[in-house]
Amino acid sequence: MSTLDDLRRQLDAIDQQLIALIAERQQASRDIARVKQRTGQPTRDYAREREVILGARREAEARGVAPPVAEALMRLLIRSSLTTQEQASVAAQGTGSGRRALVIGGAGKIGGWFTDFLISQGFAVDTSDPAGTRPGATDIGPWADAPLSHDLIIVATPLGATDGILRALALRRPAGVVFDVGSLKSPLRSGLMALKSHGCRVTSVHPMFGPDTELLSGRHVIFIDLGHAEALDTARALFAPTMAEQVTMTLDDHDRLIAYVLGLSHALNIAFFTALAGSGEAAPRLARMSSTTFDSQLDVASRVAQESPQLYFEIQALNDYGAESLEALSQAVEAVRRAVLARDESAFATLMEQGRAYLDDRRQQSSQRA
Repeated sequence: MSTLDDLRRQLDAIDQQLIALIAERQQASRDIARVKQRTGQPTRDYAREREVILGARREAEARGVAPPVAEALMRLLIRSSLTTQEQASVAAQGTGSGRRALVIGGAGKIGGWFTDFLISQGFAVDTSDPAGTRPGATDIGPWADAPLSHDLIIVATPLGATDGILRALALRRPAGVVFDVGSLKSPLRSGLMALKSHGCRVTSVHPMFGPDTELLSGRHVIFIDLGHAEALDTARALFAPTMAEQVTMTLDDHDRLIAYVLGLSHALNIAFFTALAGSGEAAPRLARMSSTTFDSQLDVASRVAQESPQLYFEIQALNDYGAESLEALSQAVEAVRRAVLARDESAFATLMEQGRAYLDDRRQQSSQRA
């Protein structure tokens, strides 16, 4: 009989074969990306993805493997493949060759993402950040001392500092396109308007994803139209090789919607873990009584709790429309509370039915976009 060590060595050998096959699959993905670029085909093919997943489920069932396990594995591999193909597309189609970009705040989280993204497109990237710079970029020291002769200037600094930087840039009147990447635009209004009034090529961008994001498929990038078509087109062109969904809107529409997309979701999760922390129930006891819904909510809340309190406070407090979503949350909680305390099952059911109808409609719209 095989010993435990023998069986473990056998597993190790199988794992090595799996890794080798994944590497081979990624190389095939790069080859596919080149063919798609040459023939003008889109990076993502939903019909092909469905075919791959269904085929994996059938093969798994035939071999005595749980089909959901096979599907989860194939979705992970498809995502890896799409990431490989998207990165290849960005590198091949990027329009940065011969152009220079400056990222103010380029050593920060989202600033670092943009620095790497621009480098992958062939830009020569300068950064200005007290924390240093990223590999492949050049640290030019204080941006105020630089000549600002760049084709593109991105301001990726904390919200509290960004407006002042935008206003200072307006006085310098740089020739290149300027945009910020702030998650709110209300506190940046004066700086953006200063750039506009000084005749600068200005727009504003909000990447709706975190700095750890590799694959932009299914992600949104919001572009604020400030009246300069060339600046807007330049910013949009940066994401043309990716699979990100581009949305253009006005400054006011952006912050009104962000009050719900970010403000409401953040506040809900902060309220959730605040209620837990103040409940008097010890975490180990709740862990033993967890449920699927509780665990899912706790997972999201845990990620929110790790974020910057300063940034999350700014998203709540600096949005001109922030009070609207907080009031909506307060009214919703009170509606649930009234229905429960009054033992009004009909009112409670109505709340759930209204929510179900709203979410079903949103799900249908999302599937139509896909």
